[in-house]
Amino acid sequence: MKKKLIQNTSEHFEKLFQKKPEHIFLSPGRINIIGEHVDYNDGFVLPAAINKYICFAISKNENSECALVAKDLNEVYQFDLKDTLQPIDKMWVNYILGVLQQLKEKGLKLNGFTIVFSSTIPMGAGLSSSAALECGIAYAMNNMFDLNLSKEEIALIGQKAEHTFAGVNCGIMDQFASVFGKKNKVIKLDCTTLAYEYHKANFKEYQLVLFDSCVKHTHLTSGYNDRRNEVEQGLAIIKATYPEVTSFRNCTEKMVLSLKDKLGEIIFNRCLFVVHEIERVELAVKALSEGNIEQLGNLMTKTHYGLSELYEVSCPEMDFLVQETNNFSAIIGARMMGGGFGGCTINLVKKDNVNAVIEKMTQAYKTKYNIELKSYKIKIAKGTTEYAI
Repeated sequence: MKKKLIQNTSEHFEKLFQKKPEHIFLSPGRINIIGEHVDYNDGFVLPAAINKYICFAISKNENSECALVAKDLNEVYQFDLKDTLQPIDKMWVNYILGVLQQLKEKGLKLNGFTIVFSSTIPMGAGLSSSAALECGIAYAMNNMFDLNLSKEEIALIGQKAEHTFAGVNCGIMDQFASVFGKKNKVIKLDCTTLAYEYHKANFKEYQLVLFDSCVKHTHLTSGYNDRRNEVEQGLAIIKATYPEVTSFRNCTEKMVLSLKDKLGEIIFNRCLFVVHEIERVELAVKALSEGNIEQLGNLMTKTHYGLSELYEVSCPEMDFLVQETNNFSAIIGARMMGGGFGGCTINLVKKDNVNAVIEKMTQAYKTKYNIELKSYKIKIAKGTTEYAI
């Protein structure tokens, strides 16, 4: 599938511009095993890059003019790097312009270029196609124009592009995973200091399978930003009573419980989820290192119910997909993944039963919602890289 993506993207470039591209870059989507909505709450997360990619076919131009071709959307956008770059009404363009504007503000020297890109990352499925696009562009610019940016700087540029040009106040996890991913490794990332460590992703007789609900409810961005505001309010109240608390990381369940009335029901629930989830990440790393995949699955399922009932970022379709897994002994863990309100669930499924489980889950979802469930068997892959032509 990777080779086919590269071939199709390159051929499209050649067809449009009558020459082969000078460079090919691949930037992966990501999953998060556990640690949802804690990347902006000073928690640890456990993401990994996956074998779904955006492929970029690129050549330099002799001037400052740029052409962006989104093959899958059949759309083109042209601009001049000398102009002030500002957000426009095409979101895919904004992710790219946001990155380029960061580079310009740093005073880095760029030339014009022509890009054709195409993707196997499902859009709207919570697999961070936006981070793959941002980091792929930043990585490509860094390599092509010798900008000497570190991987960490590339991830931060991608994040800031999302804040400034897409209006989503996201944490760093998505971009970090896309850039730092390693084959068959998950990353335990400290979202405050960006310290990280790799852990072997050996799921033994289980395989990671994503079920794509094919729904994306419209309050993703507003809901995401609301949650950020709610936990910030909650943390301020906790700090006022417990001055030793510097972040949710050294806040305990006991502290949150003692402030239930002062926090109010909604903010109490949000804070309780964050404290539980930060603890679950530590337990998940321990389970992985000990090869206790059943315990990892159990923690994933607990995360889902926290996201659904306390953090309230799930939706009926996602809850159904997780609840339905109770009918399969071959599924030992399931949860919604990503910002919420739709997208994918991530599931640990016994390898021998994957196809049968997919078939039955697809039937059940179709019966309930009359929606064709999409499923993806995924592998953990390396991060953004240049592909040798």
